[in-house]
Amino acid sequence: MSTSSTTDQQPPTGLLHVGRIGRPHGVRGAMYVDFFSSHPQRTSPKSKLWVAGTWYEIATAKPQGERWLLSFAGMDDRNIAERLTNSDVYGEAIDDPSVVWVHQLVGSVVMDASGTQFGTCVGVIDNPAHPIMELDNGFLVPTPFIVSNENGRIVIDAPEGLFDAD
Repeated sequence: MSTSSTTDQQPPTGLLHVGRIGRPHGVRGAMYVDFFSSHPQRTSPKSKLWVAGTWYEIATAKPQGERWLLSFAGMDDRNIAERLTNSDVYGEAIDDPSVVWVHQLVGSVVMDASGTQFGTCVGVIDNPAHPIMELDNGFLVPTPFIVSNENGRIVIDAPEGLFDAD
């Protein structure tokens, strides 16, 4: 069975892909959501998420293992929740200087404090210990080595040998 055509709508410019709607729970419109980060601002009541062409405000949210059980304000019908199943969830960037966000890393030049450039970040690999930046030349750089990240430049303090090719 296909989902509603509204799931094909493009999100407004500047929103980040932050999760995906899972199956509904119960008869009152609650649903499971898989978020890509666990930042508390993303799941707090009154936070707004863009799903399938509509802005929704979170009414309630509670962790359920690795997922969240959410209900949206004004949505109290399981049938509506079912139509959102498998929809992508988008949200605005969260301004938190203590967190390094993927969208701030990708496309940035990676260098050390002396200005030696090591490549450009083309992706971030989710790793159980910590995220790892993937550079355009194939090198992998653990994010704990990041010293600063400003204006498209990531300064790292890499241990000796990190960029030695075998």
